[in-house]
Amino acid sequence: MQLFVLLIWLGLCAAQDARQRRISNGLTLGAAALALVWLLCTGTTWLGADAEQGGWACVIALVLTLPGYWMGRMGAGDVKLMTALGLATNGLFVLGAFIGAGLVSLVWLLLAPRVWLHMSQRLTNRLRHLAQYSSKKLPFAPFVLIGVLLALPWVH
Repeated sequence: MQLFVLLIWLGLCAAQDARQRRISNGLTLGAAALALVWLLCTGTTWLGADAEQGGWACVIALVLTLPGYWMGRMGAGDVKLMTALGLATNGLFVLGAFIGAGLVSLVWLLLAPRVWLHMSQRLTNRLRHLAQYSSKKLPFAPFVLIGVLLALPWVH
């Protein structure tokens, strides 16, 4: 059940990021606060890992995302998303999500020019920020969601 709630949260973040190229603080900081309260009250992360693993996952998320933020390749919402994910899960989950997101975004960059031409105009309007020409910085949350789904067999 906890994994299902986590996936719904990631889906909401991904949808908002794809449509608006930003993730609200209510979704990211709210989830991080809830994950931290859960961690402190129960001594485990939302998915059941030890509190120490959740802390290390948070550090891993920051180490992986802050350089991208400083270079202008990631937004602050992406950093907060991955930090909240770290507090709610464990290091292996964060690494799987990050690696999966990287691979999926690479595939998207290679396939997007061909796929984009065949998508309906309604869909391309809703996901216009995923177009390669829209910015040097693609929304990261949709790729994190897909990366998590791809990494689930190995990390959970």
